[in-house]
Amino acid sequence: MAVDRTPVLKRCRQLGIDPIVMGTNKESHRQPKQRRRQESEYGTQLREKQKAKFIYGVLEKQFRGYYKLALKREGITGDNLMTILESRLDNVVFRLGFARTRKEARQTVLHGHITVNGRRVSISSYQVKAGDVVAVAPKAKDLLPIKEALISSEHMAVPAWLEVDIEKLQGTVLQLPSRDQIDLDIDAQLIVELYSK
Repeated sequence: MAVDRTPVLKRCRQLGIDPIVMGTNKESHRQPKQRRRQESEYGTQLREKQKAKFIYGVLEKQFRGYYKLALKREGITGDNLMTILESRLDNVVFRLGFARTRKEARQTVLHGHITVNGRRVSISSYQVKAGDVVAVAPKAKDLLPIKEALISSEHMAVPAWLEVDIEKLQGTVLQLPSRDQIDLDIDAQLIVELYSK
């Protein structure tokens, strides 16, 4: 499996993303280089796609597959794309506060520490549905990374489309997120324009 090993702060600086979005509570003190010429339309579209791919930890082939899936669904393609990305299991685990960063959430899922509706799921790209119950597996409840994540995520707000029960270490997907419930600064319409060329 291919992995993006770019340092998080460096990539956040390149793409203009706040590191908090990635779950990293650090700041880069370097000043970004001033660009001399204006970015082209293609450059702007490409930057939006790279932001979405980096935030959700998805590589090109899988991302293109999500775009094709979004195209087939009814409604606005850009909004559909963001809903598909947001309802990935690793993202839901991060949003529920069971992991400090998105990468840690992916690893938690891959190691089999998460169950969906009582069944163990170790596929980070698994698509959750409305009504699904995402929980920490019984054997993993005492793991140090999960305990640390719960402590550090106390100040983070859980999105309205999710409901979390910290005592039971489980969360419920109340509904699939709409575009206005996704708090990321990504213009999905530019991604659609890039792929539709």
